[in-house]
Amino acid sequence: MSQWDRIRGAKTMATSYTGGGRMVAHNMVTTQFELDGFRVTRTLGVVRGIVVRSRSIFGTIGAGLQTLVGGNITLLTNLCEKTRLEAFELMLQHAAELGGNAVVGARYDATEVMQGVTEVLAYGTAVVVEPAK
Repeated sequence: MSQWDRIRGAKTMATSYTGGGRMVAHNMVTTQFELDGFRVTRTLGVVRGIVVRSRSIFGTIGAGLQTLVGGNITLLTNLCEKTRLEAFELMLQHAAELGGNAVVGARYDATEVMQGVTEVLAYGTAVVVEPAK
């Protein structure tokens, strides 16, 4: 099953990148603008992963019931975590598609585009790095 099929199956609309299955390794992503132990040899530009997701009626009802008890609303926590991971993975695919092997300056942003529908954006700068000498 392709990335796009998996995301569509989760009732998600997302930007799909076709990096031939290649992806930047998670340990090659940083919020800093330098990657410790490496030097940037080429900057490839901004990369992003965008996921737009809505809550299901069952999730909304379940979360509403969890608010009555108080504490961590696990249904929404899990939904948010899954959405962020999908946006992050799409960003890594986009970086690999451009020929990058690392992402620096990684960030997240979220916007409610309409009631109950949220866009999650993972973005950063794709770079090519090599071990520092």
